[in-house]
Amino acid sequence: MRILLDKISHAYDGTQVLQDISLDLGKGEIVSIIGPSGCGKSTLLRMIGGLERPTSGQVLVTGAAPQGCLNPLTYIFQDFALLPWRTVAGNISLVLEDHGIRGARAREVIDDVLARTKLSDFRKAWPRQLSGGMKQRVAIARALAVRPAVMLMDEPLSALDSQTRELLMDDLVELWTRTPFSAAYVTHNLAEAVRLGHRIVVLSRRPGRIREVVTIDMPLADRPAHMAELEKIQRDLWDMMRDEAAAADRELADA
Repeated sequence: MRILLDKISHAYDGTQVLQDISLDLGKGEIVSIIGPSGCGKSTLLRMIGGLERPTSGQVLVTGAAPQGCLNPLTYIFQDFALLPWRTVAGNISLVLEDHGIRGARAREVIDDVLARTKLSDFRKAWPRQLSGGMKQRVAIARALAVRPAVMLMDEPLSALDSQTRELLMDDLVELWTRTPFSAAYVTHNLAEAVRLGHRIVVLSRRPGRIREVVTIDMPLADRPAHMAELEKIQRDLWDMMRDEAAAADRELADA
C-alpha cells in the first residue's frame, strides 16, 4: 500500500499553511518530516491520515493493505493517549475490541506485540506505574496490534528525556529491522530524523512547501557505526533550516 500526495495545499481562515505538497510514502519506508515551527508538519500528517481535507490537491491510496490489517492508517501521539483505568494489556485490547476481536485471539495478538516491544512482564501494570518511555512502548504496541499499513507518528519521542529517547529510537529500529513498516514521522529533532528516516522531507516556513528531500542510503541498523556521517547530515539540515527557523520563531513570538 502506497500513499501519494498530489499538490496538497491547505488554509485555515485565510492563512495558507501548506502549499503544493507532492510526496509519496513507499512500502516499508520511514519518511521523516521536519521544518520550522508552524510550517504545517502536523497538519500534513492529518491530511495523510484523513483527519482533515486539503483545500486543494488530493491524497491517493494505491495497492492493498497488509494481510490481517485492521487499521490501514494508525497514529502514535507524543502524549501516549493511554486510558488510566486500563492495564497495559487492556489498553492494547481496546483497539482489538473495536474490531470484535476478543478472548484467545486477542490474547495471542497482545502477547505478540508485548513481546516485540519488550513489555511482556508489564501486561498487568497500570499506566501510572510506568515511566514515559514505557508508556510510549505501550502506545507503539497498541499501534502494532492493528497491523497498520502506515504509522503516522506525530513527535512520538518529544515528551521523553534524551536517554529514553535514544533507547526508544533503538527499539523502533529493532522493530523495523524485524518487520519493516511504513511510517510518516514528524519531528523537531534532527537527530531523530536522521537516525530513523530513509528519506527526510524538509518543509519551508509557512506556507510549508517541500524545500528539499534528503535520502539516506544507509541501513537503519548500521547507522550508530556511522555517527560522523549522520552528524554531518544533521548539520547540513540545520544549515538549510536555520534562518527560516529563526524567522518562524520570531513570527510566533510576535503573534
